[in-house]
Amino acid sequence: MASAPDFDLSQLSVNQQEALQQYTDVTSQEIKDAVPLLERSQWNVQIAIAKFFDGEGPDLVAEAQASQNAPHRMAARHENLHESLMADVNLPRRVPRTSGTEPAPRVVPTMPVLYQPPFLLTLLFVPFRFGHSLFSGVYRSILYILSYLPRWFRPRSVTRSFQKGWRTSNGRRAMLPKETAERFRREFEEEYGPNSLPFFEGGHAQALDTAKRDLKFLLTVLISPEHDTTEAFIRDTLLSPEFVNFVNDPANNIILWGGNVLDSEAYQVANEYMCTKYPFSCLICLTPKEGSTRMGIVKRLTGPMTAATYIASIQDAMAKYAPDLDGVRATRAAQDMVRSLISEQDSAYERSLALDRERARQRREAAAAAAAEEKRAREAAEAAERREQQRQQWRKWRATTILPEPDSATKDSVRLALNMPASSGGGRVIRKFASQTTLEELYAFVECHDLLQEQSLDEKATRPEDYDHQYAFRIASVMPRETFPPSEMVTIAAKMGRGGSLVVEDISDEDDEDD
Repeated sequence: MASAPDFDLSQLSVNQQEALQQYTDVTSQEIKDAVPLLERSQWNVQIAIAKFFDGEGPDLVAEAQASQNAPHRMAARHENLHESLMADVNLPRRVPRTSGTEPAPRVVPTMPVLYQPPFLLTLLFVPFRFGHSLFSGVYRSILYILSYLPRWFRPRSVTRSFQKGWRTSNGRRAMLPKETAERFRREFEEEYGPNSLPFFEGGHAQALDTAKRDLKFLLTVLISPEHDTTEAFIRDTLLSPEFVNFVNDPANNIILWGGNVLDSEAYQVANEYMCTKYPFSCLICLTPKEGSTRMGIVKRLTGPMTAATYIASIQDAMAKYAPDLDGVRATRAAQDMVRSLISEQDSAYERSLALDRERARQRREAAAAAAAEEKRAREAAEAAERREQQRQQWRKWRATTILPEPDSATKDSVRLALNMPASSGGGRVIRKFASQTTLEELYAFVECHDLLQEQSLDEKATRPEDYDHQYAFRIASVMPRETFPPSEMVTIAAKMGRGGSLVVEDISDEDDEDD
């Protein structure tokens, strides 16, 4: 609360201090200025806040006192015949407004709810319904006969009763707003012929919402077939080429909605808009000066009039409120542009962010692929190194198991000449083998030949576990050409007899040539 060095708050009651506290919290006004305003507002915080922001109007109490002291002056009375007649009957009147426009209510038609009584209750009242129908038929027949009598012979009550009964029995069925609009347009064309009037194809509430959303003028036209001036108004005013062109001009931004007061929705609209004379027309539009979403009645037109007068009255009202609508359109356009710009910026940001995410994903995938490839290469190198170690260990172990060359005294020995491959240093090796030496033993001799030449065998070498040795060469005869795979079942004597010349070929070299 603002400080008040010159004002004693103890003079105020508890309620007044609370009101002062609320008022200063909202307005931040000095207490020396706030207290007089609250006193003028009878310590009503809401009224004081409204006066602070909207400005104080005239003091009604002071004006009332001044009017008592001033001499009474007879006010001039301006009244037409219609208003004089309305003063004598009990009809709803519009409350006069000191400023602004009348609010345009949004009329949502209420559909009748049909109550279906229980079957037993319906069966119980069947005799009563039959008697009522019979009595009504007889009564209506009498009224129908009396209606053909001359007007001066038949009572007025009979005519009204017959008309009321006729309307009741031939009443219009309540329909949905869209169906009601279609029925109105169809009956309008059947009665007055094809036309180009752009009647809104929906309910009055939908037309009002459309006018508010699109910032257009809503022209509501209510007709009553019972009035004698209705036909002349429609043919000479509504169907005139000037009015048809005026309504169809897109530059005028007019939505035309029509209704027959015999329909439920149009009747409700007439009651809500306090229509007392037909044909009735009113122009509705958004009134931004009185509220950002407020729809107001800017022009009322009742009774028959010429097309020129009708159009001129509408144009005058439109000219008065069109600048306000243009300002709202400009504001909405600017807001739409800002929203569009923000949306484009957000979209561009999202695209850039998506592109960055895609690039980051590609980099992660490339890094992961490179890491996986490096891991596979490392594992392959480790596996190759481990296999090479197992191979060398196997060679050292196998070299210790190869049988020595038989001496010259052995008669069943086989003398072989082996042409070694270039990977083993090349050359020709001549050696004797026992006749029972298998081909696998011959392959092992070629594999471990370099170790046997060094004569530095490791007697402690063991066979590696989980290792299956594969020879990288093959042994074949020259003439005729025959390849001898390593076998522990076939002996060299069975293949070569007493001796022969063999060629050791590297398998890896042939694979490279094939590739």
